[in-house]
Amino acid sequence: MKKKEKLYLSSKKHVGAFNQPLIFFLFICLIFSVTGVRLFWIQIINGSYYKKLSEENRIKLIANPPIRGRLLDRNGFVLADNKLFYSLSIQPRLLTNSAWIDLRKSLSDLLNVSIDQLDIAYNRSHSNTPYKKVLLNDLSVEQVIRFKEQENNLYGAQIDIGLVRNYPYKSLAAHALGYTQLVTQNEFSKLSERGYKLSDRIGRKGVEAAFESELRGQWGGEMLEIDSLGTVQRSLGLKLPKAGKDIKLTLDLDLQLTAEKVLSDKIAGAIVALDPRTGAIRAIASQPTFDLNFFSETFTKKQYDNLFLSSNLPLLSRALNAYDPGSTWKPVTAIAGIESGKFPANQKLNTVPCITYGSHCFPEYNKRGFGWIGYEDAFRVSSNTFFYQVGVGSGSKALYDAAIKLGFDNYSGIEILLDENKGLVGNKEWADEGRGWGKPGETPWIVEDMASASIGQSVVLVTPLQLARAYAVFANGGYLITPHLVDANINWRSEKYLQKVDIQDTTLDTIRRGLRKVVTSGTGMGMNIDTSILPPVAGKTGTAEDSSGGADHAWFAGFAPYDSGEIVIVAFAQNTPGGGSVHALPMAKEMLKKWYKLNSNEQLISGKEEL
Repeated sequence: MKKKEKLYLSSKKHVGAFNQPLIFFLFICLIFSVTGVRLFWIQIINGSYYKKLSEENRIKLIANPPIRGRLLDRNGFVLADNKLFYSLSIQPRLLTNSAWIDLRKSLSDLLNVSIDQLDIAYNRSHSNTPYKKVLLNDLSVEQVIRFKEQENNLYGAQIDIGLVRNYPYKSLAAHALGYTQLVTQNEFSKLSERGYKLSDRIGRKGVEAAFESELRGQWGGEMLEIDSLGTVQRSLGLKLPKAGKDIKLTLDLDLQLTAEKVLSDKIAGAIVALDPRTGAIRAIASQPTFDLNFFSETFTKKQYDNLFLSSNLPLLSRALNAYDPGSTWKPVTAIAGIESGKFPANQKLNTVPCITYGSHCFPEYNKRGFGWIGYEDAFRVSSNTFFYQVGVGSGSKALYDAAIKLGFDNYSGIEILLDENKGLVGNKEWADEGRGWGKPGETPWIVEDMASASIGQSVVLVTPLQLARAYAVFANGGYLITPHLVDANINWRSEKYLQKVDIQDTTLDTIRRGLRKVVTSGTGMGMNIDTSILPPVAGKTGTAEDSSGGADHAWFAGFAPYDSGEIVIVAFAQNTPGGGSVHALPMAKEMLKKWYKLNSNEQLISGKEEL
């Protein structure tokens, strides 16, 4: 037995010795296989990903924002530009928790801000990156100086210099210029493909939004090589940012300032002044208004709510919103009557105290009537019963066709169309389809609607800009212009932008003479006073009931000079009872006085240059 045991143990020993190299070999093969698979995964499968990470560890891109283009008036005066601002930021990778606590205390004492404010900013996720957290924006010069004096003791913190939009005249032409705001997270997911960054500002309203692509410019940047500690070793390339394009507007600063001034004491309203020959807008103002610089500064939620949730709606452009036009609408009714052939230009009608249509007696505003009169005198005294008869007798289609010819119930073509209300011209088809709120067939067009529509009430809503566009037709001899805020090397007198209106010369002449009589001997005589400082003016006053239930609106729409038609003015005072001749006409008169003075100066300078 002992001999067999010895043989067995000896054989087992030899087998074990034989297996050890094999096991070791297999173990080595396994290690190399795992390593090979891992290397294949890293270098082949995910090679591009890890290459990018590696490059990012040694290369840092410093982006340089572009300078946004300026907005200028027609004479080159700056209406919007950019100003420097200073912000405080930190680099979290350079700070431990205890270091941040010490730095936070130092910054609080030095800059006179609360520790809580710094902590909130530190923990805020938006506008921050792993490399930088912005703690304070819009630092004062005093705060910047204090920081610079102690900068060596504030490791991890830095002052950054940036640009922010600036409006030197604050609220001037606010609704036309518009404003910029930071790109939101939701927008960034789409805009990043177009080169936007999360720190970018984008035009929100007005010209700022309409011409965003030209104003914003292009980002530049510098590629830096850095070591593991973040120290810059060398520059690998520099691309300068491309500044945005300056935009010259058609606005005239002096005329715009006058518009803002004459509106300042009104609850709400608008002024529009444009060149009827080209459609160039010289002034467009809305009241109440707001300071455009609000959006370039840091504001609280309360301040934000006070602006956006105010019952006065300061962000609403009254110049582009629609209201009952009242008697300024009567030229449209005249076109319907004359062009339909039912009430020719020489037609005379008996104006009476009251005319009954349906269940309502529609009164003359003086409660007496004016006897037998024609179109020109009907304009002069602003007779309601004259135009009731013309409108009702002409019918819904004729009135609507006349309105369409003058550009109503449609967008005007202005660049800031996103802010524009289309308005409304009620008619039989519109009523039969439900009037926008009812069911088809349940809200039929009735004769009372037609009577109201004849004098611009209840079922007619127009914007001040639309009204100015329509009166330009009477000023320029029968052409529908395209209102615009930027000339942009476009021929605004081409057929694309200047369309001949399909109305007879007799119709146009009759309306023009009537509008002139309004000023010389009618409801607009207040404009005719001080003729030495004004050219001959034609126009129409209007007092409109507010169909939404408020107090009456006051209107004046007119043009000057009467013979050549070089400027159209529309003045609108919302919910300001007392009549267009009392409230709106004086505003238009001040605008015309300023325009006449500016125009006279231009002609004088031009004459001297020719000499």
